[in-house]
Formats: sequence, C-alpha cells, structure tokens
Amino acid sequence: MKRRRNLKETLSPYLYLAPFLIGVIVFTLYPMINVFIMSFKENYKYLTGAFSGFGLDNYTTVLSDPYFQQAIINTFKYVLTVIPISTCLAIVIATLLNQNIKFKALLQTAYFLPMVTSVTAVGLAWKFMFNYNSGLINFFLNIFGFESINWLQSAGNNFLALVIYGIWSILPFTIILLLSGLQNIDPLYNTAARVDGASPLRIFFKITIPLLAPTIFLVLIVNTISAFKVFNELFPLFNGPGVAYNLFTVVYYIYYQFRGLTPPKYGNAAAAAMVLFVIIFCFTMLQLWLQKRASKEG
Repeated sequence: MKRRRNLKETLSPYLYLAPFLIGVIVFTLYPMINVFIMSFKENYKYLTGAFSGFGLDNYTTVLSDPYFQQAIINTFKYVLTVIPISTCLAIVIATLLNQNIKFKALLQTAYFLPMVTSVTAVGLAWKFMFNYNSGLINFFLNIFGFESINWLQSAGNNFLALVIYGIWSILPFTIILLLSGLQNIDPLYNTAARVDGASPLRIFFKITIPLLAPTIFLVLIVNTISAFKVFNELFPLFNGPGVAYNLFTVVYYIYYQFRGLTPPKYGNAAAAAMVLFVIIFCFTMLQLWLQKRASKEG
C-alpha cells in the first residue's frame, strides 16, 4: 500500500506536466529536430520527401549567397541599432510613468496600445505616416525647416524607416518589464539618498540603474531574440525586402527560399534557419555571461 502511494506521489507531477510537455515536444522539439535534419538533405522535395543524399551543400549555398550575406548584415545592423535605442528610451519612459504625474493612466494606455493592436493595421498606419507627399512625419519635418524624406520609395532610406518602426513596436513590452522592475525597488533607497543630499540624476544612475540591472538584462535577452527574427515589419511598409531588394533579413530570406522561388529550396531555408539559431544562441549565451559577470562584480 505504501509502495503504491509513493508511486502515485512520484507520478502525479508528471501527469500534471504531461499536456505541457506533449505540446513542447510536438510543436517545438520535433520541428527543431526536423529542420536540423532537413538542412543536411540535398535536393530535398517536401511533398514527396525525396532527397539525393546528406551533405553540407545547403550550408555552402546559403553562406555564399549574396542575398543571405546581405540578410546577415541587415539583421545585425537592425539588432545593434534598435535594441540599445529602444532600451534607453524605455528606461526613461518607464521611470517617468513610475512617478506621480498628471494623465499617468492616459500615457500608460498610449504606450501600451501597440501590444493590443493588429501588427498589419499598425504597419499600414506607419506606411501612411511615412508617405512622401502627405505623411505626418514629413509634415512635422517641414514645420521644423527640414526637407521631406522619401522613406519608402528610396532604397537609402528604407532601413531608417524600418528602424523607426521597429523601435516603436518594441517599446510597449520593454516598458512593461522595466516598469515592473522599477515598482519592485524599495523606495527607502531613494529616500535615504535624498536625505543625504544626492541629486535626482545621481540617484538614477547610482541607485535605480544598478537595482534595475537584472530586469534590463532580461529585456536585452528577450528583445535581442525578437529583433533577430525581424520579419512582420517588412510586409506592411515595403511588401517585401525593400524597394530594391536591399532589405533582406535572415527570417525574410528563409521565407523567400520557401515561397519566393520556383521550385522552393527547402534545404536552403532549413540551413538558413539553423544558422540563425546558432547566432541567437551565441548572443544569448554572451548576454547571460555578461550578466553573471556584472552580478559578481556588483
């Protein structure tokens, strides 16, 4: 009887976890393994499952493809531009929203609105704002004495338009996390610093930022992974990878190998996906290492 009870107690947690584990295996683990195997299949035909053999031809083809090389450069530029700027802006906005200011609820709603709005609808709204002749952005630029910028039809300005849209779209989630981190900081630290005569700027950099560091590292990891997978932002603005095919990203390149070629290159797409996985994994490990090192030094 005691043995049955021990067995039941041992198996009970796994039974509760079973639905989640099955979902992870079916929708996450199996696709990853399948893509990994597919990346080594040469001349792979998805419908029939036929392939000529296993090898590294898909990786060789992808890594030597000018479009993929462009995609790697554009994706890195996007990540290294959007993440620092959006994080700094989010810290400032979250700090302001954490204060007792007028219209606080209205401002919070305005900043969080993109999270509950359709990505396509928001993208189309930005497309209208970027319009060369009647867009709001050029309208305000003209008010301040600047010339209108051809954001969407000029290849040289496409990346800047994508960055602006990317920063705006990533801000709400970042602000929510940072605001949560700020609200968990004991206000006694700030009170004690004010009593000692510390200025608000010194309190911000010497107390708030160090105490907020774990949340900032979490934001950097989550947003970096998201930014490396930039894809949805391209369709509403450009209907593809820029007006001159100059704005390929890694995820769009994977999509292009699946849907943009006849016949589709499934092996190439899988190889590109695995390269992206390795890049994201390395960046994530680097950020975790930096976080551990910073916490030890702190």
